[in-house]
Amino acid sequence: MMKSVPRRLRDYAPIAFPAAMLLLFFVVPFGIMIAISFYHRVQGGFYEPAFETANYERFLTAFFGGVLGFSLLLSGLVAALSVTLAFPFTWLLVRRPRRVQVVWLVFLLSVLSLSEVIIGFAWSTLFSKTAGITNLFAALGLMDQAVSLSPSFGAVLTGMVYQAFPYTVLVLYPALSRLDPTLVEAARTLGASPLRAFFNVIVPGLRNTIVATLIMVFVFALGSYLLPQLLGRPQQWTLSVLITDQAIYQSNMPFASAMAVFLVLVSLGLVGLSLLAGRRENAQ
Repeated sequence: MMKSVPRRLRDYAPIAFPAAMLLLFFVVPFGIMIAISFYHRVQGGFYEPAFETANYERFLTAFFGGVLGFSLLLSGLVAALSVTLAFPFTWLLVRRPRRVQVVWLVFLLSVLSLSEVIIGFAWSTLFSKTAGITNLFAALGLMDQAVSLSPSFGAVLTGMVYQAFPYTVLVLYPALSRLDPTLVEAARTLGASPLRAFFNVIVPGLRNTIVATLIMVFVFALGSYLLPQLLGRPQQWTLSVLITDQAIYQSNMPFASAMAVFLVLVSLGLVGLSLLAGRRENAQ
């Protein structure tokens, strides 16, 4: 069925409210943030209107480069591990009976209802020395004594992968559920093992979906704020934590705004890449 092209003003009425919300709560604040990022900071934690690029020039410092590099590395690892774990899990899930799928999807949705604060404190307790999992390892004789596993890079990575895993499964589920099962049956008929059929048929067939999911999880992890603080040391803080530190504790709103603008632009660019990958798959 051909889609009709809007010709009158009232034809745009259904999108008027979403467009107004986007303008009011994103475009206007983002524009103000861009303007403040060029302001001049004065003594006492204040700033005044100006047009200077000093805040963006600080991006070239070794400290900011280290924070940015760590944030990108952490987000990339979270995305890679989440997709690596979620893809085979989702593939096995879509092959189960419908009732089993519903139960697992409800369970994943219930995990999504947990706030980042609850997830962070739950993992910090699990990694603690007094009530953590190492006490079980010590009781089983696998360790000499209980130790604390946080704060550490591993704790931050584990907590963020746990948080991103349900989102990853729910993004992959529609594409895998629509996949023609006869493709795997044909590969098995030709002598391929289940593992080989999975890697030679399923994974290449959903290459664009995997790339789009990686980008979406990367963007999700890039904005993580609480988990790096709760489970990591200051050396493991992400760019989002640094933005808050500059805005609230250092009272440097121009530099915080510049970093926030940079983070938003990177996120929007990655989202655009994921949409492009999804459009290519639909075209195929």
